[in-house]
Amino acid sequence: MGTNGSTMLEPLRQGLPPLDPAAVSSAASCALPARYEAVGEARRFTRRTLDQWAIEERFDDVCLVVSELVTNALRHALPNGTACDREQHPPVRLHLMRWTERLVCAVRDPSHESPATRPADDFSAESGRGLFLVDSFSDGWGWHPLAGTLHGKVVWALFHLPPPAQ
Repeated sequence: MGTNGSTMLEPLRQGLPPLDPAAVSSAASCALPARYEAVGEARRFTRRTLDQWAIEERFDDVCLVVSELVTNALRHALPNGTACDREQHPPVRLHLMRWTERLVCAVRDPSHESPATRPADDFSAESGRGLFLVDSFSDGWGWHPLAGTLHGKVVWALFHLPPPAQ
C-alpha cells in the first residue's frame, strides 16, 4: 500500500512553510481507495511509518489530523458518480515527510475547491469541525492547488518534533 523513500513529493513542497526540501530525511506515501475504510488504512499506515521513524510520541495528534484530512478528501473532494478507474488511479493519496524537527502530513485529492472551515462557535452543526481539529492539533496547516500534470489540491499539516537526543 505504501512506498518509502523519495516519492513524487516535489508538488507537495510548493507552498509549504519554509523548509529545505533537500533536507527531507524520510518520506512515505500511500494511495487510498475511494471508500471510508481508507481512513482506517491511513491511520495504520501512519502508525507503521511513525514507528519506523521512532517518533511515536506525536502519533495521537498526527493520527487525528490524518483521519480528518483523509475523511475530508473522501467526503468533499471526490466527484459523485465518477466512473473513473479508482483502483488503477486512486483519487486520494497520503504523504508523510519528515525533517529533523518537523513532520508534514499531506493529503492529495482531485478537487480544486478550497477546504472550507466552519466557525468554531457553530455548535449546532453535526459535522464540519474537521479543519478546526486539524488547526487545534497541528502546528500549522494549509493547502495549495497542484499544477502541471497533477490535478487537484494538497491539504497539509505541519508538526514540530522534539530535537533528536544527543
